[in-house]
Amino acid sequence: MAEEHLFCVGCGAPIQTKRPQELGYIPAAALVTRGNQQLDIYCQRCFRLRHYNEIEPVSLTNDDFLKVLSRISQQSALVVNVIDIFDVDGSLLPALHRFIGDNPYILVGNKEDLLPKSLKRAKIKDWLRQQANHFGLKPLAVVLLSAEKNRGIDELLEQINKYRQTRDVYFVGVTNVGKSTLINHLLQQAAGIKNLITVSRFPGTTLDFIKLPLTDGGNLIDTPGIIQSNQIIHRLTTKEMKLIQPIKELKPKVYQLGAGQTLLLGGLARIDYLKCSKKSMILYLAGQLKVHRTKTENAEHFIDRHLGGLLQPPFKENAASFRNLQRHVFKTQQKSDLVFSGLGWVTIPAGATVAAWVPKETGVTIRKAMI
Repeated sequence: MAEEHLFCVGCGAPIQTKRPQELGYIPAAALVTRGNQQLDIYCQRCFRLRHYNEIEPVSLTNDDFLKVLSRISQQSALVVNVIDIFDVDGSLLPALHRFIGDNPYILVGNKEDLLPKSLKRAKIKDWLRQQANHFGLKPLAVVLLSAEKNRGIDELLEQINKYRQTRDVYFVGVTNVGKSTLINHLLQQAAGIKNLITVSRFPGTTLDFIKLPLTDGGNLIDTPGIIQSNQIIHRLTTKEMKLIQPIKELKPKVYQLGAGQTLLLGGLARIDYLKCSKKSMILYLAGQLKVHRTKTENAEHFIDRHLGGLLQPPFKENAASFRNLQRHVFKTQQKSDLVFSGLGWVTIPAGATVAAWVPKETGVTIRKAMI
């Protein structure tokens, strides 16, 4: 089979053997095909990522990714939109129909294993549907699952089979929502194929459509992750990211605060309690992220002294990116969640006034309390 008809199953880039610095390169001697079964060809970039956890920079921009995704609107397809339930505000796509057109879609909340077990899943499904409806999005179904723990896959397969009607199934989502991990589990469960698609923490791992044929002539298709620039993860190194991404069920941390007190979320963000009687503030963050309390009047001095050291992340080599945080003031009429995109959320009581400090262009919003 001609080289130009082959694609990397890890990232979707066309396979080529002539230009080592460009996408899809594989040494000619390493190019091995198996008749018409092209399920095991990985470009050099994906090979190094899978085996050595090394990432090479890519030449594609986010605009390039969006152009690729816009091709979905020209197809007759069922779309599975995967979001990160730990970061709903940062991973929900209000402009989803810009990419998928009028195609129907299923909304999948991944990483449900991170939510407290006491939280009713039916309530979370209803809440996610309401969040989607707020932006004019009408999912056919809402599914909660954990791709990492391989939970809820059967329910998603049932919904896909119910609504697919022989159409291709496209999986879309922002970076780091677990889309490729989910597809790998679907393939393993449905066809016994293990770890086919490249999975990593790095944004931009999938570079083009990865088409995986089904027995009835249709396809499962992985798509490039959309980069949401307001997520704090895009300012962090790989080692720093490990400290903010939860790996097990969230355990709420409760702080009794009054006016004039400040919480520092590592060195990444800060919350000042401006106005409220002394009440509880409940934090839902990764357990590895250290929180420090101080007086608001001392906060600037404390940050100057300890950013990159006691206040981690960031580490010292990346600390300069977090020295000039921007201030946002919020007033609550009801029990509310203060949401830091990619970092977690903090539940604050009704009648409070708080200032949230985050890096420039990083998302911070207020919503009705989820829990």
